[in-house]
Amino acid sequence: MSIRRVVITGMGAVTPLGNDIPTFWSGLIAGKSGIAPIKAFDTSAFDVTFAGEVKDFSPAPFFKNPKDAKRNDRYAQFAMAAAKEAYAQSGITTFDRERAGVIVGSGIGGLISIEEEHAKLIQKGPGRVSPFLIPMMISNMASGNIATEFNFGGPNFAVVTACATANQSIGEAWRLIRTGEADLMIAGGSEAACTPLGIAGFSNMKALSTRNDAPEKASRPFDINRDGFVLGEGAGVVVIESLEHAQNRGAHILAEIVGYGISADAYHLTAPHPEGEGAARAMKIALNHAGLNPDQVSYINLHGTSTPQGDICETNAVKSLFGDAAKKVALSSTKSMTGHLLGAAGAIELIACVKAIETGLIPPTINLDNPDPACDLNYTPHKTREVKVEVALNNSFGFGGHNASIAIRRFTS
Repeated sequence: MSIRRVVITGMGAVTPLGNDIPTFWSGLIAGKSGIAPIKAFDTSAFDVTFAGEVKDFSPAPFFKNPKDAKRNDRYAQFAMAAAKEAYAQSGITTFDRERAGVIVGSGIGGLISIEEEHAKLIQKGPGRVSPFLIPMMISNMASGNIATEFNFGGPNFAVVTACATANQSIGEAWRLIRTGEADLMIAGGSEAACTPLGIAGFSNMKALSTRNDAPEKASRPFDINRDGFVLGEGAGVVVIESLEHAQNRGAHILAEIVGYGISADAYHLTAPHPEGEGAARAMKIALNHAGLNPDQVSYINLHGTSTPQGDICETNAVKSLFGDAAKKVALSSTKSMTGHLLGAAGAIELIACVKAIETGLIPPTINLDNPDPACDLNYTPHKTREVKVEVALNNSFGFGGHNASIAIRRFTS
């Protein structure tokens, strides 16, 4: 079996910082926070009153039929918008539909639809529940809709691995192309869990920051005063192809995916392994696929959620794998600006890695005012840095002990 090279040719994003790639990236490099008081519902009875909401989003332009927009949950609407942007950037016009596929996952799926339709059930009876509830709530519908939209008849499924979802979706798409089972894939993740039930659930398990008086300061990875993550929403999608497929159609190549590693902590329902053993193993597998040593990595977009345990565990993972190189590699957590997009996080953060390669700019970790002594690496505090990025790693770790790491590098023929 011949192993094929896999490249990125298109990207799309819907985020708390903006609903397209240029706006999202300009917000990141400006160190802008997308966190603000919640506007989607009344938070007066909630312990947490802020989130990374997507702003000024209208789904109708992204669907051929306006009714289709209304028949999709917000998470699936985000996914379609991001897919349309990625597809347009890729410049695809012709393809073999049987060798073109989609893997776009969601950690939670259609939570808004579940909440709204359950309220109808209780208040008005079972006859008022929407006949579209099931397709609106299930986590594979974004992937199915995108395949239908673009007539992709190849592999199609949804990964659900909590906060590792998007990274694993892209990694599995890479694997299908690498081994010759597909030529072209749309991959990523989407999430829309900034709902009453979502906020209450994460808040009651003490996972969220409660910094209601200063939301823009709440996400503070690696800071001694961090007190939990900030819930965000949005989508990230990439178009990836075999190198041959991209070159045959004269595509502009943004970067090359060279490695993908997954592992399980097999440790705890929600807590990461204290030493980051599983996280380190995922990074190592990704670098082994790529044939790279840790000291060849220029930048790591860390999972960096701003949780007391998680940030230390990931720091330990980087130290254990990178050794002396851990102090030299540029690191940052863009969740300090976007909040945590759960099943979409890995995709928007991979996009940030691609842009870092393209521009030579490392987005900062904002709000890192007082570094935790246990977090003593170079997290790019406060301001963007200029660094020539040749190789980048993107980390995503999810509840259940799911770890996924993707390695990309500057494309050279």
